[in-house]
Amino acid sequence: MLLALSACRTTSELKPAPSEQTSASGWESTPLPTKRPTRYTPQVIDGRPVIQADADNAVSLYRRRVHVAPSELGRLSFSWMVPELMTTADLSRAETEDAPVRVVLAFEGDRSKLSFKDRVLFDLMEAVLGEEPPYATLMYVWDSRAPLESVIFARRTDRIRKIVVDSGPTQKAIWRLHERDIASDYKRAFGEDPGPLTSIALMTDSDNTRSTTRAYYGEVRLVGANGQPQ
Repeated sequence: MLLALSACRTTSELKPAPSEQTSASGWESTPLPTKRPTRYTPQVIDGRPVIQADADNAVSLYRRRVHVAPSELGRLSFSWMVPELMTTADLSRAETEDAPVRVVLAFEGDRSKLSFKDRVLFDLMEAVLGEEPPYATLMYVWDSRAPLESVIFARRTDRIRKIVVDSGPTQKAIWRLHERDIASDYKRAFGEDPGPLTSIALMTDSDNTRSTTRAYYGEVRLVGANGQPQ
């Protein structure tokens, strides 16, 4: 439960930056305790800047913090390309819960609504991670078998929910472009209106399947409800 950024749809987009420019751009690699990190590397493919993600039994995030009020939430667009899927990955099962690509949105909210189980889990995560987990995490994912537009609840906590925007191997090795209505997707996944958006991240992971995967991320853009870049 952590996260990375966005930019605008109508003017210059803000792309993920090399690690040496992290402090200037706001993007940062975010490791998870005891886990081997995924490598996020800037590349240029066919003249376009991309982020290459390589995970070898690994998981981490490439994240940027933001703050977008609920009334200002608009649309998110992103693109990715996956050369090969992980055939043993299955996001509906905790023991195989890996994905070659994810775009991860973190939201604040009313923590008094959390169940006792989630409050205990959040306290534990804060102690381990050194930061307070988000109230809710919405992920856009590519799964090997789940139906398109299905919503998958994380096995360990229902505060993480995943919308499948690509499924199966038929679209692999080509660029896939997605544009999503953030508030609408959040309400469909969680059954309530979203709180403030606090971060956006890229996430490629293979630690549960103990496998190796590579993926590419293109531009990530955020446009406010008024149509203006954020």
